[in-house]
Amino acid sequence: FSGSKIGWALKNWPQLKEAGEHLAVGTIESYLVYRLTGGKVHVSDASNASRTALMAIGSGDWDDGLLDLFGVPRSILPAICDSAGPLGMTDPDLFGAPIAITGMAGDQQAALIGQSCLEPGQTKATFGTGAFVLTQTGRTLPKSSNRLLATVAWQLGGERHYALEGSVFVAGSLIQWLRDDLGLIDASPDTEPLARSVEDNGGVYLVPALSGLGAPHWQPNARAAIHGLTFAAKKAHVARAALEAMAHQTHDLKTAFAADGADWAELRVDGGMVSNGWMVQDLADILDVEVECPDFIETTALGAAMLAGVGAGLYSSLAEASVMRGKVGRFTPAMNSAARKVRLAGWEDALGRVLG
Repeated sequence: FSGSKIGWALKNWPQLKEAGEHLAVGTIESYLVYRLTGGKVHVSDASNASRTALMAIGSGDWDDGLLDLFGVPRSILPAICDSAGPLGMTDPDLFGAPIAITGMAGDQQAALIGQSCLEPGQTKATFGTGAFVLTQTGRTLPKSSNRLLATVAWQLGGERHYALEGSVFVAGSLIQWLRDDLGLIDASPDTEPLARSVEDNGGVYLVPALSGLGAPHWQPNARAAIHGLTFAAKKAHVARAALEAMAHQTHDLKTAFAADGADWAELRVDGGMVSNGWMVQDLADILDVEVECPDFIETTALGAAMLAGVGAGLYSSLAEASVMRGKVGRFTPAMNSAARKVRLAGWEDALGRVLG
């Protein structure tokens, strides 16, 4: 959320004060459109604007109270616009001819669209450096009582669709840490055969609070721990515990979403980590829901393309544009309830020690 950063910069960088009426501020899509159009268009789509902490996401406009709180004048901010449509034309000198800009969205919102989560209740999880789960809530602005976030999913024709979001700080970065700093593996794909080489985690649990814990715990000062080590533990158990931590953290989010009235009937996953089939099956087992994984996992780019297609008139709706998603694979829960309870009890014990 960039509102505090903008406010800080305005107070502490003299050159911004000197710019006066020539100053323009925005998030990355605002900057790109501004530069691509030769400075003619200064807009932010509603999904990105909702991630500044400066927008009243219920009304779709900048919030005067928040602007005053952070010390950001309305005059320097972009106009809030739809996520698709005739958003601007590129400067002809850049590419030899003007090109229409017809779609833009925030990172996770674009992934939600790319996963065709177009109906309320449909949920996607992106496992990249961190993990980000969004449940589409339609035109209903969600209000969480369980430490989740409400966000604009997209805006079309002036109508906003919303989502409930939970963020995990450490996902793929945990595997990078095992590789680059501990030297436990040579390459990230090595974790899958290691996990399959042992029957279970051997009582080893890894709580990956390497940069604190995100939703639903929100404990920035929490520190990571590997719990349950004995002389019987091998690096395969640690690697497996690292992969299992993805399912454990996601289960914590599922519990919070369900408590907010947004339980998951299924989960659609994407991101670099889902190339690990063992991890995706473990997600299905621990969450006890079917997990759907598309062949094309770069769903953020796909969602942006779907919006652009709608904005250019190639498709009449996002539902029609969803044909771009392609084939998907499905992972069905195969773990019995007793084994699931044992796993989750071990996680709760390890997590409690970190939180305690």
